[in-house]
Amino acid sequence: MRLKGKVAIIAGAGSSGPGIGIGRATSILFAQEGAKVVCADIDENAAKETLRMLEERGGEGIVVQGDLTKSEDAKRIVETAVSTYGKLDILHNVVGIAIPFGLLDTTEEDWDAVVTTNLKSIFLMSKYAVPHMIKGGGGVIINTSSAAGLTGHPSLTYATTKAAIINMTRSMAIDLAEYNIRVNCIAPGFLDTPMVAPIMTEERRQVLEWMIPLRRIGTAWDAAYGALYLASDEASYVTGITLVIDGGILAGRGIGPAKPPGGMI
Repeated sequence: MRLKGKVAIIAGAGSSGPGIGIGRATSILFAQEGAKVVCADIDENAAKETLRMLEERGGEGIVVQGDLTKSEDAKRIVETAVSTYGKLDILHNVVGIAIPFGLLDTTEEDWDAVVTTNLKSIFLMSKYAVPHMIKGGGGVIINTSSAAGLTGHPSLTYATTKAAIINMTRSMAIDLAEYNIRVNCIAPGFLDTPMVAPIMTEERRQVLEWMIPLRRIGTAWDAAYGALYLASDEASYVTGITLVIDGGILAGRGIGPAKPPGGMI
């Protein structure tokens, strides 16, 4: 078991709809690998479902409901984890939202909502988690960016915040290295998760499968296994990186190895 004896907070452990998103998959996988998992989410029922699923597989954890963009909630989540299990080793920041508009259609309210959710949650959870990690002699923080943070993207707020997370990760990594705290992030590409389910038409699926060199759309488990590596001692000399998990789409710049479906160019 790669995380035996570790205590992990998954910030955003629920899923935004039926099925398995990144936070849920990571919670289950970390528990299977021996971690005690604190399932934190604004949606208590979604977090409870994640806990049920990980317990069903023999894992151990608790649920803590809270709005991770609120200082008092973020602090309470961390303190509950430490008071329950005595320490904190891993923080995985998964919380994120997307609003699919460019500059002209994005409102100020849209901007504030995405920036607050995607960035402030990482800042607050990390701020309250780090002192406990220092006390324990070190720890691991894994942030969640996106392939959209490494290229232009139609969603202004999403791409902007996901790019910011990458540099936030680097800055945190050099800041916290002296405390033996490693900070990395994962950058998933197109994944078949509840977040994208409402827009995943069959035509869109075919186009995406053409664009992705590995010829398939990933799942939340692909992202979870990337996070597991970064959380484990196998990555003990890895900090400040962005692990891209996208089936090769960035490497191929969106040009897959086969002709596009339906004669598309």
